[in-house]
Amino acid sequence: MLLDADDSQLVLVDYQARLMPAIFEGEQVAANALRLARMAKLLQVPTWGTAQNPDGLGPLLPELQAAIEAAGGKTLAKMFFNAVADGLGDWLRPPVRKPPQGGNARSLPKHLQRAAPEQEEGRASIVIAGCEAHVCLMQTALGLLEEDFEVWVVTDACSSRSERNRDAAFDRLAGAGAELVTTEMVAFEWLGTADHPAFKEVLGLVN
Repeated sequence: MLLDADDSQLVLVDYQARLMPAIFEGEQVAANALRLARMAKLLQVPTWGTAQNPDGLGPLLPELQAAIEAAGGKTLAKMFFNAVADGLGDWLRPPVRKPPQGGNARSLPKHLQRAAPEQEEGRASIVIAGCEAHVCLMQTALGLLEEDFEVWVVTDACSSRSERNRDAAFDRLAGAGAELVTTEMVAFEWLGTADHPAFKEVLGLVN
């Protein structure tokens, strides 16, 4: 199974100014998150950010926030460690359409009432990365799995304050059904072919 850019969304979790200096390999992790956001813009992949308790931990790194906005996305301020509990799932899938109102349809017996139209299909593959890997990133990824999204965790764009906690998160996520990938895997799977119009620009980001 390979990633498809047309079925993907990117979620970048809690790369916040007051948190990142304490993160193991934080500079490289943040650099890869920025690469992901810029690739997403080139390949028209919807991009979202989250910020845990921004009053306490500050906003996202300015360059990353700018890249999310350049890709047409926005950032969810949250207090739950699992961003799904703060409404991230609603951002990632179209809302359920309500059945048309009017007439006296509500007075009909239940078996004759018109069923609500089925939910529109959205982009089901969530490419996710963030900090801390064993807290907000992991809990959000597990929450998305529970919501029946396909979850792809970009390991070289994730970390924690300690390597041990980061690696424990990856073990747990793999056991729960998430796919573990790297930034370059995402790049070349989203491209699919060297004939892609954005190939050279994406290649410039990962080299």
